[in-house]
Amino acid sequence: MKNFVYAMAVVVLVAGCQKNSATDEAPSPTSPSEAASQARASTTVQFSGYTWTIRNTGTATGGPGPNVFNGSNAWVDANGWLHLKITKNATTGKWNCAEIYSTQNFGYGTYQWQVEGAIGSFDKNIVLGLFNYSGNDQYDEMDIEFARWGNAAWPNLNYTVWPAANGQGPWEYSKEFSLNGTYTTHRFTRSPNSVVFKSVGGFYNDDTNLFASATCSSPTSSISTLSMPIHMNLWLYDGNAPSDGKEVEVIIHNFKYTAR
Repeated sequence: MKNFVYAMAVVVLVAGCQKNSATDEAPSPTSPSEAASQARASTTVQFSGYTWTIRNTGTATGGPGPNVFNGSNAWVDANGWLHLKITKNATTGKWNCAEIYSTQNFGYGTYQWQVEGAIGSFDKNIVLGLFNYSGNDQYDEMDIEFARWGNAAWPNLNYTVWPAANGQGPWEYSKEFSLNGTYTTHRFTRSPNSVVFKSVGGFYNDDTNLFASATCSSPTSSISTLSMPIHMNLWLYDGNAPSDGKEVEVIIHNFKYTAR
């Protein structure tokens, strides 16, 4: 998740990273200033062996964005696959986004998603986020994001590690990529000393068809030790409508966590 614009094109910046192991209840997925004004969905869904809360802000907006997060825009189908969708409400004229977050916390280990969607050709205002997040904005967060942050000339794959609350800036990696198909696998591995990101074409549990890889390992003092929920969201940068005016859907076939 991110309200942060990358000012670099295809670069790796080293500044911080951090995390620990899997346990209990998820904290609030928003900053304290947002929490009071945002509704929380009471609906949960089972996906990939875990329980997830479907976010619903009602008619209100919330971060990231700001956007309206509609509980109807995230669901699991008969195959057990998670759908995330951005739609336009014909009645209100507002665009609605999707987000779910785990009720369980996760720490050191490997996080992997198998994604179906045209993520390499997203509109400049579309953002898909797959991330570990404590709820403390701009701290204790590890992101895989497919986004151009409102600028069609910027690279569309972004790995980010936000540090613990110690005054350090984020570590960032961005890369332009394109796909021949719509199936991809994305993962990161958290350890006390590093966060290793990888993206491959197709559905693989290894590095077959690897097209992006980056490692955050310095300074290790900034690597978080927190156990945190997993978030998956599909949203609009700065709350701006897709510049092509089209709705977007992404299907997550599987999420897998392997403890370290």
